[in-house]
Amino acid sequence: MNEVWTLLTGRGLVESPRWHGDRLYFSDWSAGEVVAVDLAGHSEVIAHVESLPLCTAWLPDGRLVIVSSPNGRLLRREPDGSLVTYADLGQPGWNDIVVDGRGNAYVNRAGFNPMAGEAFKPGFVALVTADGSVRQVADDIAFPNGMAVTPDNATLIVADSYRHSLVAFDIGADGGLSNRRAWAELGEGTPDGICLDAQGAVWYADVPNQRCVRVAEGGAVLQTVGLDRGCFACALGGPDGTTLFMVAAEWRGMSELVAPGTGRVLATQVDVPGAGWP
Repeated sequence: MNEVWTLLTGRGLVESPRWHGDRLYFSDWSAGEVVAVDLAGHSEVIAHVESLPLCTAWLPDGRLVIVSSPNGRLLRREPDGSLVTYADLGQPGWNDIVVDGRGNAYVNRAGFNPMAGEAFKPGFVALVTADGSVRQVADDIAFPNGMAVTPDNATLIVADSYRHSLVAFDIGADGGLSNRRAWAELGEGTPDGICLDAQGAVWYADVPNQRCVRVAEGGAVLQTVGLDRGCFACALGGPDGTTLFMVAAEWRGMSELVAPGTGRVLATQVDVPGAGWP
């Protein structure tokens, strides 16, 4: 049984945890804030972006990129803390992002807005290269959520929440995707944010089942961390990479989202360190 401890509480819809340097960075979608917290629980707001979703990734040069969903832009945080446009995505409604070791950014978008009551339509993944160009590289993902890239920059894994599965693609030399395949069928598992470890397993956060689950390729469950509220995303980090950070809140559905003040940053110790991106 993994001991779970709380780093931070009193937040809203918490998402997109990313370990960088010696701190965990995460987004509070309810507050429109990107927050950094250290292992002692000291936190600071490093960016304000009124966006829902509000996901982030780190470029190889150490600068943070932020998905500004309502205006369809990727923003880059400069060393002085200012935000500039990194890429124009061409339309609103974007969700998660991962940047690989070569600086290629993969951003996904649902094909409909569930909060507005729109009819279902599958989503897709776009590639943003370092020169700011944008092109679609995958489609027919029912509801794309968390993404991760393997340490060799060769494989992109995408969580498809509605199909209860993880989907994998080969990454080409130009960043394009091919050889689509089911990486893991998860049964009742509903994957949201994901991360990879050094043994090639995926940890996925699960909101309706209030847990974080480690699975092998093919879907075998290797470990489960149960929580008392919905788990939206997870990340491996800490000094030796073996701290599993989980962001969780009380989910109330697409109309209300989460109960105010129930968002927490949680952590537990695991055996296998993180690998790849994010």
